[in-house]
Amino acid sequence: MWPSTSSDRTSPIVAPRPTSEPVPPQAASEPAPPEPIWLSQPAGRGPRRTLVLTLLALLEAVRPYQWLKNTLVFVPLAAAHRLADVHLVGAAARMFVAFSLCASAVYLLNDCLDVAADRLHPHKQWRPIPSGRLPRGLALALVPILLAAALATSSPLGLGGMGVLGLYFALMSAYSLRLKGVVLLDSLLLASGYALRVLAGGLAVHIRPSARLLAFCIFLFFSLALLKRYAELALLKIRDGTSAHARGYLLEDQELILVLGGASGILSVLVLAIYMSTGNLERLYSRYELIWATSVLLLYWVSHMWLMAHRGRMTDDPLVFALKDRLSLALVALMGASAWLAV
Repeated sequence: MWPSTSSDRTSPIVAPRPTSEPVPPQAASEPAPPEPIWLSQPAGRGPRRTLVLTLLALLEAVRPYQWLKNTLVFVPLAAAHRLADVHLVGAAARMFVAFSLCASAVYLLNDCLDVAADRLHPHKQWRPIPSGRLPRGLALALVPILLAAALATSSPLGLGGMGVLGLYFALMSAYSLRLKGVVLLDSLLLASGYALRVLAGGLAVHIRPSARLLAFCIFLFFSLALLKRYAELALLKIRDGTSAHARGYLLEDQELILVLGGASGILSVLVLAIYMSTGNLERLYSRYELIWATSVLLLYWVSHMWLMAHRGRMTDDPLVFALKDRLSLALVALMGASAWLAV
């Protein structure tokens, strides 16, 4: 039936199937890709399940675990020893909610703008928007709604707090649109965002944060922002080798990032020590010597975080990693205990 040739005897070509066998209807064309698992719907429950999955994806996209950073609004109250004032704590809590809404708007905007790059990232590709679990159009529509809710929540606290929220959103939007690709400036903007949280908390309770406190926040969070870039390069190096890069940072920049980030972290401890050496703290703490333990413990924590990143063990955002790291949790607990015992 089929002519025999020399190539037929030596080549491992499989003979064509007999014409008597039925041919699958799509044999001549490439089969359609399988439907994503998050879109598959059991019979009779399709619309409800889709709504539930979309809401769950939205909850994940606004990153509620990142709201822990917004507890910085309580720092001015803690520094002034006014945490027992229920009225002021309520005002700071309102600012916490407002900043959480504003930050979530920034996260949605950032993920919408970064969707193409995130799909190529080993971990970010599983986020709701890059993975397709949350429609990009819906996420963009929620950005102004969350921002308006944030401003409305902070409006009873005065124009100062609303202005800080607006400034934070403007800076982070500029960061998401273009400035995230500017080496070092991106990390400085992130550090400034943390300082704005402290400033907003002070404005909410009418307590002006000291310059040393704001400087401490900028140095510490500049170190953590560089730590994040350092960890990203270490992670991408495994996949891309010597061509690895994280936005504007190249693999050969790792040593410089390590030096700058480590030095900034140590500077934050130094600023904290200078702040503790002022006479004001001696009047606030009956056992003033114990408060110095916090600076030593902070130095240990900053050094530990950079060591973990250097060893390639940090695959998350530094603050998220700290929440999972037992030593970090123990050090934070000891810092809180030393501050409490010093009162």
